[in-house]
Amino acid sequence: MIKVFLVEDEIMIRRGIKSSIDWGKEGYEFVGEASDGEIAYPIIIKEKPDILITDIKMPFMDGLELSRLVKKELPDLKILILSGYDEFEYAKEAISVGVTDYLLKPIPSVKLLESLSKVAKKIESEREEKKLRTHYIQEMQENVEREKFVFFNSLISGNLSMVQALEEGRRLGMDLSGQAYNILLFKAALNVDCYASKEEAAEAFQSLEHAGEGIPDVHSFWRGVEGWGFLLIGKNDEDVKEKQKHLKNRLTVTMRRYPYVAYFGGIGAVVSRIREMPQSYQEAALIFANRFTCEEQSILSMEELRTIQESAKLDAQSLDIMKRNRTLIEKFLISGMQEEAGSFVEAYFGEIPKENLRSLLMRQYITIDIYIVISSFCERLGVDAGENEAEELERTLQSVTSAEGLKKYVEQLLVRALERRDISKGRRYSDIIEAAKQYIEENYMAEDISLNSVSASVNMSPSYFSAVFSREVEKTFVEYLTETRMERAKALLMCSSKKASEIGFEVGYKDPHYFSYIFKKTEGCSPTDYRQRAERCQV
Repeated sequence: MIKVFLVEDEIMIRRGIKSSIDWGKEGYEFVGEASDGEIAYPIIIKEKPDILITDIKMPFMDGLELSRLVKKELPDLKILILSGYDEFEYAKEAISVGVTDYLLKPIPSVKLLESLSKVAKKIESEREEKKLRTHYIQEMQENVEREKFVFFNSLISGNLSMVQALEEGRRLGMDLSGQAYNILLFKAALNVDCYASKEEAAEAFQSLEHAGEGIPDVHSFWRGVEGWGFLLIGKNDEDVKEKQKHLKNRLTVTMRRYPYVAYFGGIGAVVSRIREMPQSYQEAALIFANRFTCEEQSILSMEELRTIQESAKLDAQSLDIMKRNRTLIEKFLISGMQEEAGSFVEAYFGEIPKENLRSLLMRQYITIDIYIVISSFCERLGVDAGENEAEELERTLQSVTSAEGLKKYVEQLLVRALERRDISKGRRYSDIIEAAKQYIEENYMAEDISLNSVSASVNMSPSYFSAVFSREVEKTFVEYLTETRMERAKALLMCSSKKASEIGFEVGYKDPHYFSYIFKKTEGCSPTDYRQRAERCQV
């Protein structure tokens, strides 16, 4: 029911208004009354009425001042001003405050009910609009995540001023004001095959997506194949480090439920300004790149990484470094992704002493060694290593004149090997995308079709599928599904006599109001207007 609050200093008028209307019968709930604005204000904030009826002239605090105050706290509140003064200035000021209607006293109950009825219809319309908008935002959550991803990239690249960052963050529901900032990068295995079942993979990713919830001022960003980025904001270094510790513990506890699944995290330095955030990210990214060379199932700071590297250097004195590096390549070929090849190459060559890379003979030796490891891997899979790659290797041995040239060649080799691996295992992206599109085409009319159901149909985790689908199709899954539904709806509007509500139901929208809302949102007009335009064009 629509809640009404009355403020009037003349007790007889107040009683008359209150008693002359059967509020419950008319569809209203009378939630309170007061004799002036000062008394009314705290009660209004507590009761949160939908409609405020207030006199304009009262002692202590008049109706206009009260209206200004409550509008700041309750912007959706509708206000009916009562006045015995038929003066234009009052009406003009009432409009500037945001008053819905301006009524002259004495006002008959019939007239007041007419005004209330108009306002009630407006409130109900706004409620329906808000409900549909909330539904739309929930449905478009994947698009919101993509917006957040773009925002995160802008933050860590230093492309935003402090004002821009604060404004964009506020638009996305994040308060970025603080005195200390920190970036944590985290990734768990994305392939469903790494988990006991599809359901377990979905459960793991759901837990990780919400890992920052409940920790004040911790915001998460999905980064596709690179996993998650977490932005931590605090009052000072100690505050941020406490949140860092809490988040690290939560991520670790989550992954303990899947002891056989690899994960890794890198924690950047704490910085004091938004514009210094790229420094925190760069440190976290440097640590994160070492996930290919460090022990799996770790979340490390720079200090912890250096301790591990120093220990590894001592061990390397008695080990065959190249043998260790061969193991790293084989491990990456088994579980790595094409998109990670660049990061792996940086981490891999970071383990080789720089003086070795300055020697042409050593660079050639490394090239041959890597080529042999990759060829052996492809042979074990039973896939062709490439007819011309031996010739390419020979040309490369003659032309690799720098460490950067060698890195580029190794990255190309790895990407081609991973492509062949994925094709041999039926994981080629083009096949996955086509299978997903086919599933959508056959099931778009089902109300319960979702990112989860489509990703499960192609044996991928929802988060990984979302990243791959967006990149390959250049639109999110939700955008693609909505576009598919709208195209079918437009065809039915043009070529059938079915009602708009029936067409909405047929293309997957069980709520006709929501169908109309989303049709107008995407096509710029209502289904009825679209049909009328189509009919005029045919004439």
